[in-house]
Amino acid sequence: MRDISEKLSTVRTARARAILRVSPLTIRLLRADRLPKGNPLPVARVAAIQAAKNTSQIIPYCHPLPIEHVECLFEVGKDRIVVETLVKATYKTGVEMEALAAVSVAVLTLYDMMKIVDTTMEIQRIQLLQKTGGKSDIRKERKREYKAAVLVLSDSISRGKNRDESGKILVAGLREAGFRIVSVRVIPDDRRRIEAKLKEYADRQKVDLVMTSGGTGLGPRDVTPEATGAVVDREVEGISEFLRVNGRGRTPYSVLSRGRAGVRGMTLIVNVAGSPGAAKDAVRTLLPVLPHALMMMKGKSHRKRTR
Repeated sequence: MRDISEKLSTVRTARARAILRVSPLTIRLLRADRLPKGNPLPVARVAAIQAAKNTSQIIPYCHPLPIEHVECLFEVGKDRIVVETLVKATYKTGVEMEALAAVSVAVLTLYDMMKIVDTTMEIQRIQLLQKTGGKSDIRKERKREYKAAVLVLSDSISRGKNRDESGKILVAGLREAGFRIVSVRVIPDDRRRIEAKLKEYADRQKVDLVMTSGGTGLGPRDVTPEATGAVVDREVEGISEFLRVNGRGRTPYSVLSRGRAGVRGMTLIVNVAGSPGAAKDAVRTLLPVLPHALMMMKGKSHRKRTR
């Protein structure tokens, strides 16, 4: 199975559709409730729900999911039955296979219960109509290409004594999400230099997003939060709280980070702790919300979401 332990749980939905061609006589018998095995629609609906909940037991590489909602709807025409399913879960991976399994089993149940009177039936199409959550939502939020800068703050790295790993993780994650990296710099833990660089990114380069790495702890040279607080116009406490809460599931040391987040002009500045694990958690945690945050800063309206 694919390792999804690094992914973030979000609301995931998927819709799928199947079309079953049947004879007009079969449709008339269905409408008149005269089929030998009874009305197949409620049975197919229950079968769809069971299939969605048990997909991981029949599809080898599917993860077991905490399914929260399943719908199964039917549209009965003159010579066809259209089946649609909707599956919803709050988890780390998508539910498209659950929706497809549900619609497949529903249409097979219809086939099984009506084959006694109709040998001409044909399953014509099974398709995924829509999926939401995770990376698909990130792509929808990204209406334009945003500029990002990564600022690594470390005395030892700036002197060449240690190698930068966290900054590279941040750069890779931002690029994967569609951000254009305009600057990657390493400077010492010096408050004045940090403040000056943040002001340069926001005021002169007009960068949309600055992510800093390092200097958020309790050490005597950890001054990144103070430097950030001195330059931002408004703090965004929820971002820094979100990072600490999600990091706590991996290490209790995450609560020791004093990182801050805030806005200067039209630039969002986010502090990330200096460890590679913290950088990975930041990428995993923030990428689903950063494009939306930048849209809000530009005065764009909230996009309607499926709930």
